[in-house]
Amino acid sequence: QVHVVESGGGSGQAGGSLRLSCAASGTSLRNRCVGWFRQAPGKFRELVANMDLAGLRYADSAKGRFTISQDNTKSTLYLQMNSLKPADSAIYSCAATVAPRWCTSHVQGPGDFPYWGQGTQVTVST
Repeated sequence: QVHVVESGGGSGQAGGSLRLSCAASGTSLRNRCVGWFRQAPGKFRELVANMDLAGLRYADSAKGRFTISQDNTKSTLYLQMNSLKPADSAIYSCAATVAPRWCTSHVQGPGDFPYWGQGTQVTVST
């Protein structure tokens, strides 16, 4: 069982940066597919970025601006968001699969992630 809690959301201006954190407890995030999702009002939840032992993957909207990473203990997941745009405003949630899982082999969508945080609001103003 993995319990994850996000932090670091808030308000920012277009062109600015925010860093989100996702702290895991109960067990580490090792050998799992872990990712960041976001959902804006009236829109479907969308994948922002995910990672596993094989590598990192980004949505087109995040490429070149966002960076997903983990700390060495594999207990905290990060999302560094640079060059923020108003379109990035959403509730951001981290998620993890059971272990062992690979993102590209075992994950089709949000339904494959049984462990979710409560979400953190990101609001970007012009």
